[in-house]
Amino acid sequence: MLDAVVVGAGPNGLSAAITLARAGRSVRLIEAGESLGGGARSAALTLPGFVHDVCSAVYPMGVGSPFFRGLPLQAHGVEWVEPELPLVHPLDGGRAAVLHGTLAATMAALGEDGPAHARIFGDLTARWQALTPDQRTGADGPTALTRAGASRWRAFRPTPALLRTLFTALRSAGALARSAFRTEEARALLGGLAAHGMQPLNKTGTAGFALTLGAAGHAVGWPCIRGGAQKLADALGEILRHHGGTIELGRRVRALGELPAARVVLLDVSPAALLGLAEGRLSPRYRRALRRFRRGPAAFKIDYALDAPIPWHATACRRAGVVHLGGPLEQIEQALDQAWRGVAPAQPFVLVAQPSLFDRSRVPAGSEAHTAWAYAHVPLGSTTDMTEAIEGQLERFAPGFKRRVRARHVLDPAALEAHDANLEGGDIAGGACDLRQLLFRPAFRLIPWATSDPRLFLCSSSTPPGPGVHGLCGHLAARAALRRLGR
Repeated sequence: MLDAVVVGAGPNGLSAAITLARAGRSVRLIEAGESLGGGARSAALTLPGFVHDVCSAVYPMGVGSPFFRGLPLQAHGVEWVEPELPLVHPLDGGRAAVLHGTLAATMAALGEDGPAHARIFGDLTARWQALTPDQRTGADGPTALTRAGASRWRAFRPTPALLRTLFTALRSAGALARSAFRTEEARALLGGLAAHGMQPLNKTGTAGFALTLGAAGHAVGWPCIRGGAQKLADALGEILRHHGGTIELGRRVRALGELPAARVVLLDVSPAALLGLAEGRLSPRYRRALRRFRRGPAAFKIDYALDAPIPWHATACRRAGVVHLGGPLEQIEQALDQAWRGVAPAQPFVLVAQPSLFDRSRVPAGSEAHTAWAYAHVPLGSTTDMTEAIEGQLERFAPGFKRRVRARHVLDPAALEAHDANLEGGDIAGGACDLRQLLFRPAFRLIPWATSDPRLFLCSSSTPPGPGVHGLCGHLAARAALRRLGR
């Protein structure tokens, strides 16, 4: 009998399996697809020689993840590539708000709103830097972890500044932006950061998304991976095999009875899929809780093969890894509110990544070509074709963009779900990220990764700490499973 079987080889399933294997447990990882990665995969979606990240692509949570930092990722081919600027948010008329790689530079760029930006982001940035003191130098492995451990007390010590940070994170992003900032640039920058939570900016707790992502930009950056996201998934697979774990690809699990005998089973699946696999083994109360779990809005994504860089009007965008297209705060709020209410926005909030500006391995050698992707927030399960709306926003801030397009590949919500079953209805966040469902996902339980069956654990992004490629959902679920195995 195996100690553990893990179903699903996304970043969280891989992280769960690695945690178990490093603890000396026998582990088998089973994946329905023919490659590892789940939402962290790469493919030639458009033309030969162009490498596109199918779902996730930019990894502030990954490079700052304490679990990933404890793995020899660099030895297995993972190279973090930092853009010159993590994020730029253009506005009409060639203006732009810029999130620099340091707090001081961002303060200077925001002018009169610089001190307010520092008050909001400074404490969390300093605490994050205390945990990752050598992140910017590219150090990895035990030495880095030792230095981070020595600084842990500085990162978590209770101070009045920490209380202010927590209070600020619990506010709505819209109210925070209007009360803290005077300029349209600073308000739009904070609104765009908060929009990653994919919910209306008048909701409690949406400021927390802005604080987390903004502080990450200052402390660890918003990098991509040289050669594509698949490099990370493959490296995690190699680490798992090194520790004795086995991997079985191309096997779709439709019932738990199909699995090999194991003391515990960890499932990198959605709450709905958990119900389908194990309903007969779950208590009525837990089943009701899973049925109450709500999905959030979806994404509509387009990958591009371009014959030249995007011709941004605001020159700062030409040096950025990520560009937020949404205009001023009020327009961002309107787009997010429409998607939340089930209306496809006419002027959507669009996120654009342009990795080939900093990683030329993603395009044919010797060419002037580039890759980019853009996705908009849309209602869950939307069937509206958002191509024209997304490209309308691109043309608004980069006139002449369409003339640069050689090929495009569209992933609507249904196609995203077909690529990765966890992306139900095109929801890329593992469920709605309102405050209650972030704190208690997928149900209110003392050990949220445990189910009502003592042998079953959930390890997907529908568990804490939630969405993002950081491996912590799987790692923490595996630690809970190890405690159970120990008993």
